Amino acid sequence: VLLEAYGGGLVQAGESLSVSCSACGSPFSSHAMGWFRQAPGKEREFVAVISWNGGRIYYSDSVKGRFTISRDNAKNKVYLQMNSLKPEDTAVYYCAADSYGVLSDSGPPKRFEYDYWGQGTEVTVSS
Repeated sequence: VLLEAYGGGLVQAGESLSVSCSACGSPFSSHAMGWFRQAPGKEREFVAVISWNGGRIYYSDSVKGRFTISRDNAKNKVYLQMNSLKPEDTAVYYCAADSYGVLSDSGPPKRFEYDYWGQGTEVTVSS
């Protein structure tokens, strides 16, 4: 699966931004899709993940209530709507495809369980 994330940019704190990820090369609906982010000098961290049909979604505590993940299987795209952005949301955002479409009810997949990664799109939130 080839993934391309795009839509990042510079916004002010409190504003909204939506990033997208396009996929090709494999049946999109066979993969759960996740978003991760990596701030300068920090480890890559989980943001959100959505199952193949949107039936199960997980968010990190830091974005819950502010970010919304969604997908359109007909367009082979996954989206991350980010509202009430904070300076600490500044990072490169990566989309990733899991090997499986279904998500366990015990929590989101670990980072190593994702098989495919996009190149990332940069989001900067100014204070």
